[in-house]
Amino acid sequence: MNIDSIKNGIVIDHIQAKKALEIYKALKLEELDCSVALITNAKSKKMGRKDIIKIDKNIDLDLNILGYLDPNITINIIKDDKRVEKYHVELPKQIINIIKCKNPRCITSTEQELSHIFILTDKEKRKYRCKYCESLSDE
Repeated sequence: MNIDSIKNGIVIDHIQAKKALEIYKALKLEELDCSVALITNAKSKKMGRKDIIKIDKNIDLDLNILGYLDPNITINIIKDDKRVEKYHVELPKQIINIIKCKNPRCITSTEQELSHIFILTDKEKRKYRCKYCESLSDE
């Protein structure tokens, strides 16, 4: 299978296999007015199998969402058919409104306008705690 290259845009690479659709939805890429290609289960020397997302437009990406969903992602910025920048996302130290606190006694349950803020407490196990009630995230 051959997917055309993009002239100007973004390539989100090294996505864990079968996670591209989750990332597509989390970044709300369906709302864009440009071409977006999802390549799933592509062969990879490094990972065995991987997913790739190609966006035919330069947009601002929420690196916290990407880092939380898959901290091994690589972002390539393409201009005039050439890669001009390459980023490696990391597990964010804090995430806001990406996941919601499940504790019914948490202040975020009663104060609807309050942001759901989680702090990274264990990088190895990818564990986050609610800033307000210190409950562990389910993710």
